Amino acid sequence: MKINALIAALVLACSTANATDLEVTHWWTSGGEAVAVKKLSEAFTSKTPHKWVDGAIAGSGNTATPIIMSRILGGDPMGATQLKHGRDAEELIKAGLLLDLTDIAEEQGWKKVINPPQILDTCTINGRIYCAPLNIHSAQWIWLSRKAFDDAGVKVPTNWDEFVAAAPALEKAGKVPLAMGQQSWQSTLAFNAMSLAIAGVDVWKAVNLEKKADVARGSEYKKVFEAAAAARSLSKNSKVQDWNQATNMVINDQAGGQIMGDWAQGEFQIAGKVAGKDYDCLPGLGVHEVLDTGGDGIYFPVNKNPDITAAQKDLARLLLTPEVQVSFNLAKGSLPVRGDVDLASANECMKKGLAILAKGGAITSSNLSFTPDTIGQIEDLIVEFWADPNYSAADAQKAYAAIIEKAD
Repeated sequence: MKINALIAALVLACSTANATDLEVTHWWTSGGEAVAVKKLSEAFTSKTPHKWVDGAIAGSGNTATPIIMSRILGGDPMGATQLKHGRDAEELIKAGLLLDLTDIAEEQGWKKVINPPQILDTCTINGRIYCAPLNIHSAQWIWLSRKAFDDAGVKVPTNWDEFVAAAPALEKAGKVPLAMGQQSWQSTLAFNAMSLAIAGVDVWKAVNLEKKADVARGSEYKKVFEAAAAARSLSKNSKVQDWNQATNMVINDQAGGQIMGDWAQGEFQIAGKVAGKDYDCLPGLGVHEVLDTGGDGIYFPVNKNPDITAAQKDLARLLLTPEVQVSFNLAKGSLPVRGDVDLASANECMKKGLAILAKGGAITSSNLSFTPDTIGQIEDLIVEFWADPNYSAADAQKAYAAIIEKAD
């Protein structure tokens, strides 16, 4: 019996639940994301006796998370939910509202197969495991349209400085240099990606993990805010709202590039675009090939119904199986959390990410260091800075350092 068939049989054998409808909430609603979610729902329905009830919430995580939190805290929990790794889940765990999955993690040997190890740490509090990590997402990418640069008569850039230098030619050719949606988290993501690429790993860690305000006031972060001011100017004619609309500007060669997480790959894939032929991707903006270890985890609110609890555990077991890891992540554009799966069919961009992981180029996401309040303050600042061309880089850096100084 093939290994995947054996694992599927074990999942079914472990199930003690009656056939149960399990509502799963998430914010995977773009075209590429919908394809990936379908992989999960099909696997759950075919390999367990249960039914996946899709609870998609339109918008971003910023829109969905308050809705999800309100339902759980208000006593109307879903069966399973996507949540960002970080302090939101910590609050729910301390309140005893999320299911402990340690027994399943030990049963399936998650500590032996999850790579890098800090991925499982994002689900762990006081030695207990409270989520099934599904993938590794990183935000430090710029996606480039080859045709846009060809139309402008310049070479496709290999790093951020070359991208900025090519911008006048793109504008002359009628292109938007940098596609950027108007949602607040997108400009913050771009700023964070530039911070890591331009300030460098050690300086980034000092600010985002060690919370050193004096470093945030220093010369390296001065370069970051100057780069952000340049990016603000390059994106001024990008009038779309959603991140995937900005991605489509690159796909349709209307824009030179977009700073966006690796989930953008799903949009290129459903558009039939080929990495290395139609578009290019630069991890770390082509400057520092380091990626943060963000990603999606599935959490399971505590439920008094034993059939739902059993169905929750069946889904948790399924998510870490090799078959689901491969099918979901190939569709999503993310990297699997298992280090032992076959990704021979991965595209050029995914292989770049895998190579970075293999070299130990993964770092902890700042979402795990800062509280939601600090993250919100930073986001508000960056949104204000991005929206106002008269807001100077120097003033924004000063305000940013003040936030870092008080961060908890």
